[in-house]
Amino acid sequence: QVRVVESGGGLVQAGDSLRLSCAASGRTALTADIGWFRQAEGKERKALAHITLRGSSGGVESVKGRFALSRDNEKNTVYLQMDSLKPEHTAVYYCAVDDNYDGTYDYWGQGTQVIVSS
Repeated sequence: QVRVVESGGGLVQAGDSLRLSCAASGRTALTADIGWFRQAEGKERKALAHITLRGSSGGVESVKGRFALSRDNEKNTVYLQMDSLKPEHTAVYYCAVDDNYDGTYDYWGQGTQVIVSS
């Protein structure tokens, strides 16, 4: 059984940094691709970035240079480092597991709320 737990969200001020964590457990999660998504209130959930077992990462254009992914395979944890946060980054951030390596995320965490005040 795959389990995904996000943490690290909170209330920060514009310009601050925040690091979110995604702990994934379960046999297939240990080698899976991990993705980060966010959903602002009243809006659709959007993909942010993903990282493979070997640490290759990719992200959407809007987060390049501002957000960075890293992965600690010994801890089965993926980190999303977010710098220079803006109020428009306020959202619930989700982590998900793609253990079929096909871009389909079958296992999701409960999300962690990030609020950026101006």
